[in-house]
Amino acid sequence: MEIKHLFKIGSDQLLSRPRDLKRGLSSGQEKWIQLLSEEYYCSAFRDHPSDQSTMTTQHYVTTLGGIRMPKLIYGTAWKKERTAELVTLAIRKGFRGIDTACQPKHYHEPGVGAALKKLFASNELRREDIFIQTKFTSLDGQDPNNIPYDPDAPLAEQVKQSLEKSLQNLHTSYIDSLVLHSPMDTYKETLQVWRVFESFVQSGKVRQLGISNCYDLSTLTRLWDEVAVKPSVIQNRFYQRLNYDQGIRAFAKKNRIYYQSFWTLTANPNILKLSAMTKIAQKYQKTPEQIFFAYLINSLGLTPLTGTSNETHMKQDLEALNLHLTVDEAAIFNSIVNADKL
Repeated sequence: MEIKHLFKIGSDQLLSRPRDLKRGLSSGQEKWIQLLSEEYYCSAFRDHPSDQSTMTTQHYVTTLGGIRMPKLIYGTAWKKERTAELVTLAIRKGFRGIDTACQPKHYHEPGVGAALKKLFASNELRREDIFIQTKFTSLDGQDPNNIPYDPDAPLAEQVKQSLEKSLQNLHTSYIDSLVLHSPMDTYKETLQVWRVFESFVQSGKVRQLGISNCYDLSTLTRLWDEVAVKPSVIQNRFYQRLNYDQGIRAFAKKNRIYYQSFWTLTANPNILKLSAMTKIAQKYQKTPEQIFFAYLINSLGLTPLTGTSNETHMKQDLEALNLHLTVDEAAIFNSIVNADKL
């Protein structure tokens, strides 16, 4: 590919498919793609002044799959009929990553899509400016009275029907990140689902893959070893009872898998109530929740999900992106989550 051809590439390809575009390029040409991608992001924020006070290029990471993923993602579980309203609010406040699932039992995916459709139509948001992550949920995790695919179909077909439903619900032609909601009952079934996931990546309907609720390191390592399209993210509950996923996080860090945490605040009152936390929060004039998010994002390198329904808290959570603790302050929390051993 000649450099001059890069300028003919659509913005959505430049941002969403850098891995494909880099094939056959020299190292110098690869650098040009990276620079063009970053310049496009910068111009996107300049064209949307309301975004300037929230997420900028340093608030993103580039995943193993070559996708630009926000360091803080808005979670939509249990929002029910308020989903569209809250997703709209979150995006207007500055969130550029949305997590949902094709699981009517706990998520209202059509509500996410309704919000996106409205924002796209009003030119408040472009598809390439938003990171959309959804999940395939097995029958065990579905409401038997509201299953989004044919429960009698073969497993591979269920996965395909689930993705098509998500694309329809979300009013998009592709998903940035497709996550297996939890390992299947058997490893054989987990691998079967993953093979279908890989076909989605090959077809361009999905940009990257991930797995959630995977707390067994052997399952993660075996999956990593045996699949062609490696997981770019793992989304787990981050809390003391599971020793803060030390082994999982170590493996993820070594292999450039981004660890997304959920129930991040709810499951960690022990940390939020520390006397040291109170002192640090007072020093920066921030809330304990902001301090903890800042630590996880900027010191530990995690990607938290926040599902707040409160407008003030949305703003505060985003402010945490710009807060950097000192080494000594981070060490206080490291001693609890044992991050110093990673």
